[in-house]
Amino acid sequence: MRTQGIIGSVIMAAGGMCPLMHVPIIGNWNYFDIDQRLAIAFYVMVVLGLIGSFAQKLGLIRFAGWGAVALVLITLAGIYFKAHDSFSFLHFKKLVNLAAGLVKYKWGWYVIAAGAFILITVRKPKVIRVN
Repeated sequence: MRTQGIIGSVIMAAGGMCPLMHVPIIGNWNYFDIDQRLAIAFYVMVVLGLIGSFAQKLGLIRFAGWGAVALVLITLAGIYFKAHDSFSFLHFKKLVNLAAGLVKYKWGWYVIAAGAFILITVRKPKVIRVN
């Protein structure tokens, strides 16, 4: 339980530093480039996962995993709506969709999802009695 929680938390922390989205001309953005408040909340979940791993608290580890999933979904929705809102000054809907389509999601989301999946699937070790 302890090693799985530590591995999941470390993978999630590394995923937050990976490129999460690509904005034309500006380049690749990680979690802190997207929004610092969401990034801080995300890394609080990572720290909760680590604390739960060292304290052997199964509920805290799973809470950190589900909390990270919720934050990722909120962030993805925020990116989508912000991209469409940023180009709302264009009068043609096809141009808005074309310009918003230039913002691309990158591979860092898969790393975060893998770490969260590891945290969510943590189980207590079975106790084996020897008589």
